[in-house]
Amino acid sequence: MTLHLRQATITDLPAIVALLADDVNGTQREDASLPLDPGYTAAFAAIAADPDQELIAAEQDGRIVGTLQLSFLPGLSFKGAWRGQIEAVRIAGDLRGQGLGGEMIRWAVERCRQRGCRMVQLTSKTNRADAHRFYEKLGWKKTHAGFKLQLTEDR
Repeated sequence: MTLHLRQATITDLPAIVALLADDVNGTQREDASLPLDPGYTAAFAAIAADPDQELIAAEQDGRIVGTLQLSFLPGLSFKGAWRGQIEAVRIAGDLRGQGLGGEMIRWAVERCRQRGCRMVQLTSKTNRADAHRFYEKLGWKKTHAGFKLQLTEDR
């Protein structure tokens, strides 16, 4: 079965939110019930309007089975190099372990190359040990410690 990666459309949004909710961390913070919270549609509109943001839908046999978000970040370091940021990588629970996530990450890295990025980075919560092993198997290295500051309570 072929995995087709493409820009997500608004009609993909319920399936994407469901993928985000089907995660050890997402069950606490996401709400896939319909109608979707207006925050999701507002975020989708902002992503779609920004040429340096891409919400990706991974489709297989007409079903959205994965998603990720790419952000292209300009910077002064490394002589003005651009970076690709990969976030919110998800694969449908019943399809995990079949290589689809690796296919998605390789596609995202190539997309960053196409956009002229010097490097690609991602973050993963510390409690996602399986995800960390997955990225390390793909050749990613833990090179930095990340910090976040929560500015508002989860909705």
